[in-house]
Amino acid sequence: MTAQNLIDSLRGGLVASVQAYPGEPMRHPETMAQISRACELGGACAIRCQGLSDISAIKGRVEVPVIGLWKEGHDGVFITPTLRHARACAMAGADIVALDATDRPRPDGRTFEETVAELKKEEVLVMADCSSIEDVRRGFAAGCDLCSTTLSHPGAAIDQAAGQGPDLDLIRQAVAEFPGRPVVCEGSVHCPQDAADAVEAGAWCVVVGTAITHPTSITSWYVDAVNGS
Repeated sequence: MTAQNLIDSLRGGLVASVQAYPGEPMRHPETMAQISRACELGGACAIRCQGLSDISAIKGRVEVPVIGLWKEGHDGVFITPTLRHARACAMAGADIVALDATDRPRPDGRTFEETVAELKKEEVLVMADCSSIEDVRRGFAAGCDLCSTTLSHPGAAIDQAAGQGPDLDLIRQAVAEFPGRPVVCEGSVHCPQDAADAVEAGAWCVVVGTAITHPTSITSWYVDAVNGS
């Protein structure tokens, strides 16, 4: 599959974000691989995952593209923060590598643009995780293949309330500025209607994580509803 064919294969589809973190019951690469395969059987067009072990295990289990990242730390740039992290994700089997597209300082001293330039020399497909329209502009200007609204929501997705929805305003603005370019919706997609709304707003594809692959959060939403919270 060519790079363009891979990107085209995501259009209009749902990407399942399959992630668990240290201390969580499902934190094991084989579990992540099994969940990823289940999502693929449900119709997911790609899997987004984090950590080298998970990328490798999932790549060996599914046939759809794998979007890989490596989270390290909790503050500042922690989504694939350096060129070393990005290269490792690609080596582990990621078809696309996702990284923070903000202009914040990075641990290795490189700028976002410098990191992307090195990856493109190595023919790595790059997804820019964006917090604003400025990040989207930066991402496409740097040569990223896709730009996502991943960071446009306060806090981590698993900490957000089920009632919040995706950042449709950012999607519409980015699509208007970059017609025909892959603008991905990610973050606070908690129900099928949220996903449909994102596609209606022009999103290339929609990434859904918590609402599909994080049973602790999903259970808490129902518990809150039952308790009248």
